[in-house]
This record gives sequence, structure tokens and C-alpha cells, in this order.
Amino acid sequence: MSYMDEFNFWLEDDYFDQDTKNELLAIRDNEGEIEDRFYKELEFGTGGLRGVIGAGTNRMNLYTVRKATQGLANYILKQGTQAKGVAIAYDSRRMSPEFSNEAALCLAANGIKAYIFDSLRPTPELSFALRTLGCTAGIVVTASHNPPEYNGYKVYWEDGAQVTAPRDEDIIREVQSIKDYHTVKTMDKEEAVRAGLYQVIGGEIDDRYMAELKKQIIHPDVIKEMADDIRIVYTPLCGTGNVPVRRILSELGFKHVYVVPEQEKPDPEFTTLDYPNPEDPKAFTYALRLAREKDADIVLATDPDADRLGVYAKDKKTGEYVAFTGNMSGMLIAEYILREKTEMGSMPENPALVTTIVTTNMTKPITDAYHVKLIEVLTGFKFIGEQMKLFERTGSNHYVFGLEESYGCLAGTHARDKDAVVAVMCLCEVAAYCKKQGMTLWDMMLDMYEKYGYFKETQYTITLKGVDGSRQIGEMMNRLRQNPPKEFGELKVLKFRDYETDRIVDMETGEETKTGLPKSNVLYFELPDDAWCCARPSGTEPKIKFYMGVKGSSLEDADARVQKLTEELKAVL
Repeated sequence: MSYMDEFNFWLEDDYFDQDTKNELLAIRDNEGEIEDRFYKELEFGTGGLRGVIGAGTNRMNLYTVRKATQGLANYILKQGTQAKGVAIAYDSRRMSPEFSNEAALCLAANGIKAYIFDSLRPTPELSFALRTLGCTAGIVVTASHNPPEYNGYKVYWEDGAQVTAPRDEDIIREVQSIKDYHTVKTMDKEEAVRAGLYQVIGGEIDDRYMAELKKQIIHPDVIKEMADDIRIVYTPLCGTGNVPVRRILSELGFKHVYVVPEQEKPDPEFTTLDYPNPEDPKAFTYALRLAREKDADIVLATDPDADRLGVYAKDKKTGEYVAFTGNMSGMLIAEYILREKTEMGSMPENPALVTTIVTTNMTKPITDAYHVKLIEVLTGFKFIGEQMKLFERTGSNHYVFGLEESYGCLAGTHARDKDAVVAVMCLCEVAAYCKKQGMTLWDMMLDMYEKYGYFKETQYTITLKGVDGSRQIGEMMNRLRQNPPKEFGELKVLKFRDYETDRIVDMETGEETKTGLPKSNVLYFELPDDAWCCARPSGTEPKIKFYMGVKGSSLEDADARVQKLTEELKAVL
């Protein structure tokens, strides 16, 4: 059907409710809007669904969520694992409770028990819950750090990680094979409860989750000694982190935790924020104001589904607060865990740190220093989770830490996704340890730069919305793939990696080797002196992202190098 045929079908068919039809009637004279809503189906990709909330096939609504769930249910039934059930969690966004409930009722109508949280919960707790309950799969309704008009739907498998190949592709095929909305099942909630197919979960899972987090504390005695001296400002950015973060810090004994009042409660409109993303300095406006008032040591922000952590720490020399990237905060936690476990003799045999190809190269000297194996995977924490599953199955290594540049990390194996709640806990322990030594987190970061090198990373993002934008992003990747640049200014490209075709090309000799990683639409350029650049279209937003990293001789030198590389990239584009 054409987009106009689809539009008319939604308007006329009895399957769709009147509110949906009224929303569509309001745009019937706007052909451009009709086309954008109906020119395609909202893509169920390897991470699930993500899109703008609204009526239409290319929107997040009850019908697209129900259809995605029917596809997942069909897959589960073919696997024969339906008796295990599916766990469901959701965040603070518009329609999150409704979408979660719709998914649960669709599963129930297919004879699959749904375990649904009684209120909003962090994404990592869903990963923990489905493993604890022995479920076959999990669903999180969240759009993470996207703007307020978005929502999303992520699928996890029984190991607690987001689905990876080939399972993700098999689920996608099941979703795509549903051509008729009338074949999608649902049932009455009371009937589902009576049938034992709809179970609300809550406090008992929270308690077990908290207990697992506390196992990651290395020096409880240091926290106890310094808990009255550390001042922490925290903002959940109107999302799910408020209750679990405050609870874990309180139970550990931290006395002075100040929560930003304007961003404490769940708010689907994110009224005080341009963009609920802890990577955005503007998201810290209220938190930094409170930090100056309270003379805080550290300032922390978790994104709406509490899997990412943003950090500022005080520079005691200037009195100013310094922003930490996800690479920096991840390296602080990694250094602390590896150093302390090594010194205490508690490092497991065959330890491994898992990271992604676009994360800082500082991981290499740190893992070398503590004799820990470094494993690099594709972008996306699900690939880190996949390695954890591999370690458990083969016994080849023991997971000690995992991180990605996008402000996400995981200490412990309680979950298979990045966990900002455990990251807050770990970083506060590191801050307490530093304070006992008369240091700040920034002092520790400077010591690490001196020890390992002044690594610096940045991103350059191009946003191209709509049908044309998608085409332009594809053309840009094709140009770079077919005619890879030989240099970025004075920096020659040493090796060119194309993960789509599984090739590494030595640009001087022409010799080709394999990447050894799964197929992915990612291009990577290795440059001299630990510099690099990587191109990757976003899987969840209409963007193409360019990641870059350098190593300098000082903070100023690293800043200058990364700025120059950014300008050279723009010239190439």
C-alpha cells in the first residue's frame, strides 16, 4: 500500500480506536506529515523500536508496540520457551506505562506469562530481574536520553543482555512477517491476571538488586570512615534513578546526598531540560548551582532510564567543577577496581576488561599495567554482555569491568547492560578513597594522565531527519567506504577497517585481514600516535556519528590535537 492508502486504512478500519483516528483527522490536509507517519513501518531493529510517539506506522503507539510484541511472542513460541515468561520494565516517559501494559497483555494472549514492574524502574534492573526470575526474555519501554517526544522498546534475552545476532535478526523477521494488524493478539487485563499470565513485581526484586550492587564495594571501611566528609549532588534528570540511587547511597552510609529538587520527580516532559542527556553540559545547570551552594565534591546525573552516568568533580586548585566524559569516569572506576583488586590479591584468574571500538585507547595501558586481558567489541553494550555470556559458558576469562564511551559501564555480573546505579555507587567509593588521601577525583584523573598518557576523545554528529536524511546518511557512508580518505590533514590513514565487509586494509601495502567482529555498518580509520576516527550511523536516531581520539603530551596538547582532527574530518566530508 502507498502511504496514503495506509493513512486511509488507519482512518477507516474498526481495529483502530477513535482517539487515534481523531489524531489522524487533524493532519488530513498535511500530506508531508502523512507521508512521514506512513511512508514506512517504524523499524524493529537490532535494539528494538525507537521513534516519535503518535499515530501511524512510523510512530510509537499502542498498535506498533502490540505488533512488535506479537512478533516477539511468535519467536518465543517457536523456541518452546514460553513457560519461562517475560519480564517488563518502563521509564518515566509519556505512554511508557501504557506501552508496557499493552506488551504484557499481548504476551498473555499468546499464553506467555508477563512479569511487569509496579512502577518505573532503571533499565539495568530489568536485566537483573529477568535473570533472577528465570525469564526467557525481557522488554524495557524507554527512549533512554532522547527528547520528550520519543519513546522506545528494547528486547533482552534470557542471559540479561539485549538480543544479538542471529537471534535479533530472527525476531526482526517475525515482526516483519506480520502484515495484518487483526492477527495481533491481546486480552483483558483482569482475565490475564485470573489466568496467572499477568504478575506485578516490585519490592522483592529491588531488595535483591540492592544486595547484588553492594557486593561490588571493595573498601566498605573507607566509605564508613569518609561518609560524613563527602558531599554529593545528584540529579535523576526527571527519570528512574531517584529511588534506587538514593537508596544505595543511604544504605552504604553516605550522609550528605543532595538531590536537585527541580529534577527529582519523574517528568515525561523533562520541563527543566532541553535534552535529558547527561552528556549535555546544559543538563547540569541546576545540579551545578546546587553543588556550589552545598560545596559538593562530586556532581552526578543519570539519564531517564538510569543506564548512563554523567559526572562533574571539583578541582580544589580553582574551586571550579570539571566535566568528565564517559571515558574519563569509566577509566577512574576501572583503574580503582583493577588496582585495588590487584593489591588485595582478589583479582580473579584470567581477568578481562571489555570495551568497544570507539572507547578511549587509555584502556590498553591500564589493562597492560594490571595484566588484564583487553577485549574490544562493536559499539553497543549488548556486545559486552555477549562476552560475559561467553566467559560463563567457556570459562575462558573472568569479567572484571566493562565500559563504553557513551557514559555507560558495568561493575559486577548482576546485569548484562550498563548500570548507572552501580556506577554511582562505585564512583562515590572512589571519591571517598581519594578524599582519604587528600585528593579529588580530578586529582586522580590527572595522575592517570601522567601515568598512562593524555588521551582525549570527542564526537562530531550530523543530524539528517526524514526520508531525505536517511538517504544522505547512506550516501555519506558509501562515499567513505568506496573511497576511504588516505589522510586527515597531516595524519596518514595507516589502516582502514570496514566492519560491514569484515576487512582491515593496510593503506600502505594494500594487505587485507579480517576484523573478526560481527557485520556492522561502521568504518574505522587508524591514524598515527594513537589517533583514530570512526564513522557510524546511529541505530536509534536520524544521525551519523563520528568518533575521534588522540593522545597528547599534556591536556592542552591533547585538546589542540582533537580539535585539529575534528576540523580535518569536516574537510574530508
